[in-house]
Amino acid sequence: MQPVLNVEDIKRAEVALTRVGISVSELMHRAGYAAAQEALEMGDDVANVAILCGMGNNGGDGWVAAEALQSRGVNVKVVTPIDPDELSGDLARQMAQRAVRAGVSTLVGPSRDELEGLLSAADVVVDCMLGTGFHGEPRAPFDIWIDCVNGCGTRVLSVDVPSGLSAQTGHAPGGCVMADITVTMLALKPGLLADRGRDACGSIVVAPLAEQTERIVVDADPVAWRADLEDYLDVMVPRSNSVDKFTRGSVLVVGGSSRFIGAPVMAARAAARAGAGYVTLAVPDAIAPIIQSHVLEIPVVGLPSDSGGTISKEACKTVSELAEKSTSVLVGPGMTVTSGTTAVVSSLLSCDRPLVVDADGLNCISRLTSNALPDFPELLRRNAPLVLTPHRRELGRLVGRQDNPPDSLSEQLEEARNILWSDGGSELCVVAKGSATACVSVERAVLPKPGPASLATAGSGDVLSGIIASELAQTYGRVNGLAVLCAFACEVHGYAAALAEQRYGSRGVMATDIIDCLGLASDALAEHIEFPTDDEEPVA
Repeated sequence: MQPVLNVEDIKRAEVALTRVGISVSELMHRAGYAAAQEALEMGDDVANVAILCGMGNNGGDGWVAAEALQSRGVNVKVVTPIDPDELSGDLARQMAQRAVRAGVSTLVGPSRDELEGLLSAADVVVDCMLGTGFHGEPRAPFDIWIDCVNGCGTRVLSVDVPSGLSAQTGHAPGGCVMADITVTMLALKPGLLADRGRDACGSIVVAPLAEQTERIVVDADPVAWRADLEDYLDVMVPRSNSVDKFTRGSVLVVGGSSRFIGAPVMAARAAARAGAGYVTLAVPDAIAPIIQSHVLEIPVVGLPSDSGGTISKEACKTVSELAEKSTSVLVGPGMTVTSGTTAVVSSLLSCDRPLVVDADGLNCISRLTSNALPDFPELLRRNAPLVLTPHRRELGRLVGRQDNPPDSLSEQLEEARNILWSDGGSELCVVAKGSATACVSVERAVLPKPGPASLATAGSGDVLSGIIASELAQTYGRVNGLAVLCAFACEVHGYAAALAEQRYGSRGVMATDIIDCLGLASDALAEHIEFPTDDEEPVA
């Protein structure tokens, strides 16, 4: 797994490196050399490079890269807002003066026409304007420079973070550089992986800069870990012909209402497509005949319902009995929030089966806790796995932020941990969904590879909850890392959406299309990992 550090923790890691004998100056040199090497590898014909330097240490990296590229025979020109001798930062000024003495050509405070002409003639543009400490909106001249970079049509490499993007939040209120490659130093940052960062960064290359970096970054207590395929080996169920529909686990899906008929159907079909051997769907009896006609392979149980077509309190006993016969349970899709559905969710929280709570099941928990779940830790304490799958607005309601829900990956992680720390148990995982999803447990937060934008469609969350319930059923809740299992389910979900895009286009995918591709996605991911024998290590 790849560690992800908050920006403040990156600063502390830099200080830790200086304490083991690597000076800030040496770190800047290594960062500049790493950027120069990546620039050279952006094509076979890199002969002209334009480097846009700011006035801080990010600009200092650019001056080092300029000198390194010139030593390799590349025609380099550095664009700077002020004369190198006038830079206020001592280290950046020293790097700039050294590059000028080495013969690096500069362009000071260019007009827009001059800059556009330079950028369009370059083979690669290196962006070293604004670094990881930046937040807010870029000021002149950098706002103009960013526009010029994005309009030049030349390949772009950003150093540490695309200028204008917050490396912490992934926000860019004033616009940011859209890079082809981002070379980031020491470790990944949250803002590179979510929201605008997903579009702005292009391919991300991590430059460790020192052999001590791995240890120091781990000691810095990463805010999250980015998963690689081999990390899922312990939660994947190896293929075997020695199975039947019972040994592959059974899933109970509880949800639905006269208003939302499709949500529980999609969740149940996703659980089946993801590999569960047996799926049962429990819905209000008012809609059970309609739903049964849509899921021929899945038995439908009608639950007592009220006059509004929602599950009533009288269903609690039946639901509990069905749960006891199942390997895992999913509650919430399409059920709406009433006194009856809230009672059903409360009763399932008390059962001893692995439980996934999604959609209105989460909103029922918000109602039970008056939008203050961290103040009611006893509600979530149980002896079987519990997975909550809130998107940002649902997460906001759970923690009392319904008027200002989390708007970044950083805040998703923070609020998920507020829920986890109040509970304190190892059987809870919060799958905080957004442009990047974080699967957060007490042990660690795992970031699966984000899926495509086609997941932003109604019903895709129901599909994900069905996959998670299916994975829990197939492992019988006995997993080595609940967050890793949930992250694997997210990867299957995302890959299935990518396969659906090939058939329907990036804007044409619907949730049911994702369901149809789940089996293919699971097989494709499994083929990338070779299951080891007892004395072998996994190969990815």
